[in-house]
Amino acid sequence: MQTAQPHQDAPSDIAGADQAPGSGTHSADRAGVPAPDGAGSLFARPGQRSARSRGRGLHGQVVQQLGQMIVSGDIGADRPLVPEDVGEAFEVSRTVVRESLRVLEAKGLVSARPNVGTRVRPVSDWSLFDPDVVEWRAGGPQREEQRRELAELRWMIEPLAARLAAEHGQEDFHQRLGDVAVTMAQAMAQGDAEGFSRADADFHALLLDAAGNQMLTHLAEIVSGALRSSGTPLTGCDCFGNASLVRHVRIVEAVAAGHGGEAATAMRQLLTAHPEAETAVPAPREP
Repeated sequence: MQTAQPHQDAPSDIAGADQAPGSGTHSADRAGVPAPDGAGSLFARPGQRSARSRGRGLHGQVVQQLGQMIVSGDIGADRPLVPEDVGEAFEVSRTVVRESLRVLEAKGLVSARPNVGTRVRPVSDWSLFDPDVVEWRAGGPQREEQRRELAELRWMIEPLAARLAAEHGQEDFHQRLGDVAVTMAQAMAQGDAEGFSRADADFHALLLDAAGNQMLTHLAEIVSGALRSSGTPLTGCDCFGNASLVRHVRIVEAVAAGHGGEAATAMRQLLTAHPEAETAVPAPREP
């Protein structure tokens, strides 16, 4: 069995009550180590703490480790999670195990039932827009599948948002949208890819907000966060450049003119230019 080294940056002020019985070290220094002999092979693969786990405390680290293992498939669907084994493997108290499993249950990754115990649930039950689940999928074997799904979802909701923004948008909104496009052009001229990306995110958020549909706005916030977590660029092109800028300007012009159909078509053209969308969505039709 492979041996993992204790995390050097683990918190050192964990209360002694969260140590496993008989443990002589802080549990946080042991979280993520392979299961000791007798605890089974379920936790034999040492997990890695992501940036989101730092500063979360002991129970947050256990959630992170177990979540990654479930999403990566190391703990398969319908696999039982015995609290005693979890506690022994991570050398944490029953309280920490219980709270960690509750968090995973809230995310749809596990279910706890009387006389059945805690078991891993299938992907169809996961809260796929949960920030942690998004991050775990982005770092695991489902990364490409998640990118494709996000591209498909954007292609469904953003053309509608562009149409609604053109039909309901106010003049002050048109000005703000144009200003963001100018910021994108300035960033491109300066070779500032990061600035271009930030302005791009502002562009799409503003457009979705202008649709006048609160549910759509809420979904857009989730999708935007998911895209950032998964590393998928918001822009419709592989990299920032003139082609992407031109497509954004077309959207601005159609929205300002109140041409909903043209705005929707321009948005489809922007999104279809994204690599993940090429096999996920049909080519847009010209009006």
